[in-house]
Amino acid sequence: MPAVHHKLLLEEALQDSPQTRSLLSVFEEDAGTLTNYTNQLLQSMQRVFGAQNEMALATEQLSKQLLDYEKQNFALAKGDEEVINTLQHFAKSVEELNSLHVELASQIADKMVFPMVQFREKDLTEISTLKEIFGIASDEHEAAMVKYSRLPKKRENEKINFFKKGMELVSKKMDSFLSSVSSMNQSIESQLEVEAEVMRSSQRELLSVDDTVYMPDHDQVPVNRALIQKAGYLNIRNKTGLVTTAWDRLFFFTQGGNLMCQPRGAVAGGMVLDLDNSSVMAIECEDRRYCFQITSPNGKTSLILQAESKKEYEEWICTLNNISRQIYLTDNPEAVAIRLHQTALQAVTPITSFEKRAEGSPNPDRAKPGAVTSREPQKPPTTLEPEDLIVPGTPIQFDIVLPASEFLDQNRAGARRTNPFGETEEDDGASDTHDSLLQQVFAVRFLGSMAVRAGHTQDVIYEAMRQVLAARAIHNIFKTTESHLMVTSSCIRLIDPQTQVTKISFQLKDVTQFAAHQENSRLMGFVLQGSDWSDGGEDQPSFSVFVFESNTEGEKICYTINLGKEISEAKKDPEALVQLMKSMPLTNDGKFLLLESETGDEAEAAGPDEQESEA
Repeated sequence: MPAVHHKLLLEEALQDSPQTRSLLSVFEEDAGTLTNYTNQLLQSMQRVFGAQNEMALATEQLSKQLLDYEKQNFALAKGDEEVINTLQHFAKSVEELNSLHVELASQIADKMVFPMVQFREKDLTEISTLKEIFGIASDEHEAAMVKYSRLPKKRENEKINFFKKGMELVSKKMDSFLSSVSSMNQSIESQLEVEAEVMRSSQRELLSVDDTVYMPDHDQVPVNRALIQKAGYLNIRNKTGLVTTAWDRLFFFTQGGNLMCQPRGAVAGGMVLDLDNSSVMAIECEDRRYCFQITSPNGKTSLILQAESKKEYEEWICTLNNISRQIYLTDNPEAVAIRLHQTALQAVTPITSFEKRAEGSPNPDRAKPGAVTSREPQKPPTTLEPEDLIVPGTPIQFDIVLPASEFLDQNRAGARRTNPFGETEEDDGASDTHDSLLQQVFAVRFLGSMAVRAGHTQDVIYEAMRQVLAARAIHNIFKTTESHLMVTSSCIRLIDPQTQVTKISFQLKDVTQFAAHQENSRLMGFVLQGSDWSDGGEDQPSFSVFVFESNTEGEKICYTINLGKEISEAKKDPEALVQLMKSMPLTNDGKFLLLESETGDEAEAAGPDEQESEA
């Protein structure tokens, strides 16, 4: 038996001899033994690395836990300072130890585990793979040699003749086949060239077209915002279950002040909603575009509709807004609609100057019934920016919620209950309601309030209205609660119509300015002056604007507030009060209620019929 050398020369490896295979098997055995040992060594190294990494995490957690002692809230007293200092020093030492453990874990991973993994994957795995490949190749070579040894000379000649005959048969038809393939390729290439030229011409045509063609809902016809009637198909959302809805496509049209609908197959349409004094607002739906909502004046009925395009969407909203303002009842409804079609856009369009607003109005110098009359000489108008009136980002309050404690105080046994119609309980004859010579009640809906900088100009009221309506539209806040606004000669009260509880009360002397909207007559607001003690303990004036929407014209509320201020000033002079009572006007919508006069005989002479009127 030949001796086994410790080296296998490449020249000898090319010769397939038993000595070469024997020496190769020895190398393969050593490689397998080394692979097993390497795997066990790598497992031990990974275990050491895991333990070191766990030690680093444990010391980090211990350091955090030691520092958390200072943050503990003990019931009897705070932690001892000496214990806290000791734990902090201990935590510092543990942090230093943690940094050492982290560095040691990193060194173990980079210098010990990673090189061993590379050695196993690159070297040992390659040796085992080559061993398997060599074994497979040897078996296939042996099988091939066995088959080759069994092949006789006669059969080998038969195979060669068979292949020659096949080549002769194929060569005869090869020329015709290749010629047919060549002609087919030429026809296909010519056809493809024609199609490519057609595609290039189409591409040039598409590139020459204006970009507006690719915009959705592209329409060359401008939006008509002065319509007072419209018809077309709309999608309406209907409830099919508790939380499920479905959309139906129906034909809608307007007739006078009504929104009509004609279902498929019907001969005539039916009324869906009375549009007078209704509100129309754009809303955002989850899966649909161009949606808007129509809400009845009492807020109990609402419809959600969807238009087919942006143009139809804007025209429907403008048309319904025009009908809601009862423009169709005027002599020239189209001219009035053209003048007022910008009202729907003012809620979300910033106004840079109120001077421009006055210049754009039909009559800038018209009298404002809601303004406080001033006896001072008029000063030249100054241009005010919105930032000068209201601080940007000022929060807005959208509802007035009565605290539970105040609700119980007003409704507990023995407490006086406010009645907006001037009637009081018999056992409470000394109520503060009798101190007022004026008492008028209006149905209103509170829209919002916010702090302002200025308090002696109506421009701040208009800007507050714009910001409140814009915030409601942006945040989809459409629900409002109806309340009773009672105006007396001493105060203004907001009363809950169901419980007759006063939500909030303002002294009339603190109202510095009030006005109705210039274009939407149902909107009104007033400025309330208060005191701000936050700046160095000094009493600084602060102003807030309250915005309301009424069922009637807002100018009537402003006129009543102005009359209350005049009565309050006239109380200081008995003769002036008598003259004011004699000249008090009576409107078609209501009469002002005279409860009691501070001059004595003049008020007592008034009969009971003159002391009561409809609110």
